[in-house]
Amino acid sequence: MRRSALVLAATLTAPLLISMARPATAEAAVTYSAPLRTAVADLPVAVENRTGYDRDLFNHWIDADGDGCNTRYEVLIAEADDPPTVGSGCQLTGGRWFSYYDRVSWTNPSDIDIDHMVPLAEAWDSGASSWTSGQRQSYANDLGDYRPLVGVTDNVNQAKGDQDPSTWMPQYDKCRYLREFVAVKVRWRLRVDSAEKSAMTSIANGCTNTTITVTRAI
Repeated sequence: MRRSALVLAATLTAPLLISMARPATAEAAVTYSAPLRTAVADLPVAVENRTGYDRDLFNHWIDADGDGCNTRYEVLIAEADDPPTVGSGCQLTGGRWFSYYDRVSWTNPSDIDIDHMVPLAEAWDSGASSWTSGQRQSYANDLGDYRPLVGVTDNVNQAKGDQDPSTWMPQYDKCRYLREFVAVKVRWRLRVDSAEKSAMTSIANGCTNTTITVTRAI
């Protein structure tokens, strides 16, 4: 349900996403496709550097289409297993959400955080420090693919913080998590450090070698 809802949302907002999530570059429409273990092997390795990082450099939770619902709420609406009623000021009532990190369902949207699959600080460390402010905004609000943003239990997201797979993985569905993490790295041409690459390789070796397909954002 989550995938189909997001595909529908992406279709309905295609003109917006072209302008918001994809910088003007000839490489923006390039599609990458490879088995999981190949995709991990393809990720470039570099030393990460957090110098200069500030969360505010990623302008997140914008209302790009002006409909009264910012990015957080757009994800909640798209990912709901039971669709909520959307009221004035994008107040959501009556929905239900499933957090695959801990396999818990919630009916109060305040119990759900929207996780940046590759955390903002990790993105900064691995390439985003050289992006324009517009590219960082597009990354922080990426609705052009279902994997960069995911609704999960708030305290689980807080436990993850800004960690990569070398120091944190969810309790459940680790292979899905790795596929989605790798897909976001590929989509945004982000690097990995050596510890991250080693952990990803080890985890991928225990997963089905499913093909990852992603459209590059930059």
